[in-house]
Amino acid sequence: MEAKHIVIIGAGPAGLTAAIELLKKGYTVTVLEATDRIGGISQTVRYHGNRMDIGGHRFFSKDERVNRWWAELMPLQGAPAWDDKLLNAEKDYASVGPDPEKTDRVMLIRDRVSRIYFQRHFFDYPISMKWSTIRSMGFFTTLKAGFSYLYSCVHKLPETSLENFYINRFGRVLYSMFFESYTEKVWGRHPSKISADWGAQRVKGLSIRAILKDIFRKLLGTKGEVETSLIERYIYPKLGPGQLWELAAEEVRSLGGEIRMNCLVDVLETRDGRITAVRCREAGEEKRLTADAVFSSMPVRELIDGIVGTEVPRDVRTAADTLPYRDFVTVGLLMKDLLIHNDTQRRTVKDRVPDCWIYVQDKGVRLGRVQIFNNWSPYMVEDPENTVWLGLEYFCDEGDELWTKTDSEMIDLAKGEIEKIGIARAGDVLDAHVERVKKAYPAYFDGYARMDSIVRFLDGFENLYCIGRNGQHRYNNMDHSMATAFAAVEILEGGGGDKTALWSVNTEQSYHEQKAKA
Repeated sequence: MEAKHIVIIGAGPAGLTAAIELLKKGYTVTVLEATDRIGGISQTVRYHGNRMDIGGHRFFSKDERVNRWWAELMPLQGAPAWDDKLLNAEKDYASVGPDPEKTDRVMLIRDRVSRIYFQRHFFDYPISMKWSTIRSMGFFTTLKAGFSYLYSCVHKLPETSLENFYINRFGRVLYSMFFESYTEKVWGRHPSKISADWGAQRVKGLSIRAILKDIFRKLLGTKGEVETSLIERYIYPKLGPGQLWELAAEEVRSLGGEIRMNCLVDVLETRDGRITAVRCREAGEEKRLTADAVFSSMPVRELIDGIVGTEVPRDVRTAADTLPYRDFVTVGLLMKDLLIHNDTQRRTVKDRVPDCWIYVQDKGVRLGRVQIFNNWSPYMVEDPENTVWLGLEYFCDEGDELWTKTDSEMIDLAKGEIEKIGIARAGDVLDAHVERVKKAYPAYFDGYARMDSIVRFLDGFENLYCIGRNGQHRYNNMDHSMATAFAAVEILEGGGGDKTALWSVNTEQSYHEQKAKA
């Protein structure tokens, strides 16, 4: 049966991308969003004139279709931004592009700086073998790390865990310094208990060998591909990632699509291998929508739980019920200033650190990562010259001790920890705000080991297409989530059938932002 009315579950990057692509092809589309916000984890939160990027979103992709899609919604800046002017920054501005000082609908060109903070020292992310690293680590620790790496080159461990994956690429010493503690903070499990698949998704080609190769390439001035973590610039919406997805939502509506907010899907009716209708709770009432096809970006666990009319095999239900997720709490702190200062060659506003985010490796704090929103975009901060707007990220499980702290308790914890590790004084906090995000990270352990059986069952519904990060229970970046939407639309247009291409997004072994440089 030819699909006419498509129900899309979730108004995040995958859902909105699919909606626009389908509407352009003449389908009727209804998007059901469980919350009151557009963009999923890619939303932008507004608070007292300041904006928070939930999770941090660098706009860079080797997928040219994604790049074109972004550019159609938000053109590249053609003139300097506020801080570009202040610093006389030289960038490849668009020959014909908007002025970010005069309009909001514009993509900025930003410098990518992300570093590790360990024992009150900064280290490049990823680790680079240069004098500043040796000075911060100490000569003997550097020697130990070097010999440890050489040993790992000769004695490879079976990659049965994320721990072994990291050790094989960096050696045990660097693993213990820069990966073990942070990974455990993020996932709530020791890396020895996590599948190596997560490393394959997020690290891929990155290793000491890749880092050294990049260093020599730069020294010799040769061309070549650069691992994603070494790429130095990216683009970014003037007002944060949510701005782009809010524009996408406007596009959906202008094309005739419907987006229903605060509409939680809890039942999917099925018959004869098809989804026939979707039920959701909206304003306290249950609503029912018939569907010719369903694009789902809702968590797989909840999707399986909501299926009626078809018996879910016991092994599939058990696997789905044990699929793990990690949640997180972000504490926004508006600061007078920071204690840390710029020790790089980059020129910055008031000589502040240039980092977009800082990975906190110290085991003595629960803090996992710090975002500096001024560096993502100066327009994210009401007064970027005289204040610094931070986002302190804490990883947890919904309902645990950290998740259930009150806002004031979380703010007190964040203020105490930021001072403990020497980043800022607690007394310099001017304002604070707390955001909690459920199911931010689908995790690669427990029920994930049986994900194949879940996929086979879901693919048995010919008109069901699982898209996005939670829709596929895969740690997709934003561009990957969009790519799943493109793939799903193409399969639908081709008459349905084989969904291999849909589940093959973000499984390639080259790093997803790897791109040849001129």
